[in-house]
Amino acid sequence: VDDPSAPPDQFPTAEDQERERERLFKIIEELVLWENTTNEEVLDRARAEIMKSTDNNPPPVLDPFCGGGSIPLEAQRLGLEAHGSDLNPVAVLITKALIEIPPKFAGQPPVNPDGRPRDGGDGQASQGSLGGEAFARAAGRGKWQGASGLAADIRYYGQWMRDEAEKRIGHLYPKVELPVEQGGGRATVIAWLWARTVQCPNPACGAQMPLTSKLEFSKKKGQRAWIEPEVHTSQNTVSFRVRTGTGEAPKPPKIGRGAKFRCLACGQVAEDQHIKNEALAQRMGSQLLAVVAKGAGGRAYVSPTSQQVDIAAGIPGPATRLGPMAEDPRNIWCVGYGLEQFEDLFTHRQLVALTTFSSLVGEAREKILEDAVAVGLDNDPSRSRDGGKAAPAYADAVATYLAFGVSRSTDFWNSIATWMTSGEFISHMFVRQAIPMSWDFAEANPFSDASGNWDGAIDWIARSVERLPARAAGRATQSDALSSLDELDSALISTDPPYYDNISYADLSDHFYVWFRKTLGEIYPDLLSTLLTPKSNELIANPYRHGGDRNQAEGFFETGLEGVFSNIRNESARDYPFTLYYAFKQAETEVRGASRETASTGWETMLTALVNSGFTIVGTWPMRTERGSRLLGIGMNALASSVVLACRPRPAEATRTVSTDFLRELRRQLPGALRTLQHGNIAPVDLAQAAIGPGMAIFSKYRQVIEPDGSPMRVRRALELINQVLDETLAEQENEFDRDTRWAVGWFEQYGMNEGPYGQAELLSQAKNSSIGGLEQAGIVESGRGKVRLLRRDEFSDDWDPSSDSRLPIWEATQRLIQALDTDGEDGAAHLLSQIPGSTGEVARDLAYRLYTICERKDWAQEALSYNALVTAWPDVTRQAADYRQGRLV
Repeated sequence: VDDPSAPPDQFPTAEDQERERERLFKIIEELVLWENTTNEEVLDRARAEIMKSTDNNPPPVLDPFCGGGSIPLEAQRLGLEAHGSDLNPVAVLITKALIEIPPKFAGQPPVNPDGRPRDGGDGQASQGSLGGEAFARAAGRGKWQGASGLAADIRYYGQWMRDEAEKRIGHLYPKVELPVEQGGGRATVIAWLWARTVQCPNPACGAQMPLTSKLEFSKKKGQRAWIEPEVHTSQNTVSFRVRTGTGEAPKPPKIGRGAKFRCLACGQVAEDQHIKNEALAQRMGSQLLAVVAKGAGGRAYVSPTSQQVDIAAGIPGPATRLGPMAEDPRNIWCVGYGLEQFEDLFTHRQLVALTTFSSLVGEAREKILEDAVAVGLDNDPSRSRDGGKAAPAYADAVATYLAFGVSRSTDFWNSIATWMTSGEFISHMFVRQAIPMSWDFAEANPFSDASGNWDGAIDWIARSVERLPARAAGRATQSDALSSLDELDSALISTDPPYYDNISYADLSDHFYVWFRKTLGEIYPDLLSTLLTPKSNELIANPYRHGGDRNQAEGFFETGLEGVFSNIRNESARDYPFTLYYAFKQAETEVRGASRETASTGWETMLTALVNSGFTIVGTWPMRTERGSRLLGIGMNALASSVVLACRPRPAEATRTVSTDFLRELRRQLPGALRTLQHGNIAPVDLAQAAIGPGMAIFSKYRQVIEPDGSPMRVRRALELINQVLDETLAEQENEFDRDTRWAVGWFEQYGMNEGPYGQAELLSQAKNSSIGGLEQAGIVESGRGKVRLLRRDEFSDDWDPSSDSRLPIWEATQRLIQALDTDGEDGAAHLLSQIPGSTGEVARDLAYRLYTICERKDWAQEALSYNALVTAWPDVTRQAADYRQGRLV
């Protein structure tokens, strides 16, 4: 949508333009609210603005690295024709399920017997047959909005698959007898908790060592549960008995980090290499630790029984192989411990379950086809892959989503998934983009109603489908990023490219691909024709694909990315910018030879490719894109935002400049841009990468920036200068702080919260026009015995009244706000902020930015987390503080 300054006659004055700009911003503010994802009134306002700004001829949108399909999906939600392409067939399938399939069947009633409208067409449940005319009338009246009919069929046939599977393999999932103290009776099993085993390295022992990192399974008050090992010296074995109630769980045999365990029978320690040797020699086994069942008042824990062990042990191994996992120790860690083939990731029972459900996808498709023909859908033979919309294509569509149910289940039904003691549920394998190694694992029951069950997988999928826009045309194709641009002229291109060497997408997605071949190979024969996903042309810098040669891997990635960007520059629509999302931590330390360099190879490579391909960056915005409760966002300084860069072809008449002029321009323009970012409440963890945008906008507008030796400046050097000016700007903001706070910042930067010499403290206080006595009076330091240190937050007094504090440094206000946030949440911090007089509290956010950068540079991760949390919570804290001040909250 055009900025109001673009049509000069419509909004002639700056005030008119600002008023119109605020109106458009208001639409965006409504759009980004989660609850408005399906709010047609809000979406229609956005669509109307798009049509007005494009003269009712909006461009198609293309994402050539579509991955999970989020960019094409949101384009489609805004009423735009959406296209996505990817080399990875798993990514293509996901994107097809999001943007290609739902519009074909939008507004169509379900075909299953329970969901068919009666012959009168009232949309109510009926077991009766339905003629084609009644089916058409039901669709015409609009009861089944969007893809809701499709979702109803996913639920119905997903339930049919579950019932059929339970008939065939339900005996492999027996119920368990609960002890009297846990309610007694027979109960459905939720999970079997296992530990891997190897033989003890002590020749005099030779026991099978359970390799478990936990012996406690529930920490809930009044419902604690753990296991106690029992050593049987005569047999040299270890068994386990469940204990509940009061008492302490024994110390688990795992020692520290890595693969190091203590033998519970003799105490001998097994090191990592011994465990690897045993595993690679196929001598790693497993032992049942406990059974989790559905009790009357929650989870019930039962000691292993011979029946439960014998049933699992009696299931034969797999008849066919799924395929080998990649040799990539950065992302796939289990291969070094003998789990080399994809079938090695599953117990025999899990393989039987997955094979059964996979087969049922095909059987369900035949039922869907039969029911679709019965309600009057045309039996035209064209399939979904050919663009068909008749009964066979619809059966393909529903079967595709059912196959995703199997795919989702593979993330839970494997021997890497673990039991989460804190919440008493099964955590899936892909909590991060890696296939790790788990020593103890939880085996889910597909027929329970707890985590990892089949019903839950189908419900997630159906609920997602119900919320899809299912309106504008969409198409997902398999091709590499270079080739995809040849198929669509003058598209608006928006993408989130691969992150250098961070993630081996193809290697990891093979875990899902091998099962998609079983479930959907007949429906998408071209897409699923290879044994594993394509690897050779995947655009990542993976040294394992290049004989371990890192330089060759970097060269492959850089050349490929520059080629893609050059093609985008030549082929994309000239009326619209090319937009690029990127989330890569800006500063990282690399060791090259004997030297250490701080830079970001990912950012450098991406920006170099943009500049070399003829783009200039004309706008940047940080965008909140990451879920705060994801694993890497909990208790860590993980990036919370992506940066979106708007790029346009650099004008042919672009000039050169010299490095001194570039640096001068950075110092003139970057401080204002940073202040804008801070006022926009960009989290400190995101500030460095957000600052790349305005800095690179200056750099990229020039054809070249010339160094003093006459050579063109490299992007790496430009990033160093941007970081330098960022540090200078944040340091200059200290002028806003009071003298005590300036002393505290200087001391913190040198000593942190540790003691330092009194003489150094006195010297610093003279430079900051303060005094040690005054700092003690302010209540932020402690001195004695020739030493001085800053008080920790937990040492501050509880009876503090900010309104009566005669010497209140911003340092103290900031630390107390963090303490209130930690102990009483946003409400506690807001109540405190409302009592802090003047602008002291408001400047606390600026100090948090400064302290975060110091912590980041010093690798004080835990302390940095506190400052990042305060800034992240600041909008809600200040809003509630205003309510407290005005009496709306008490």
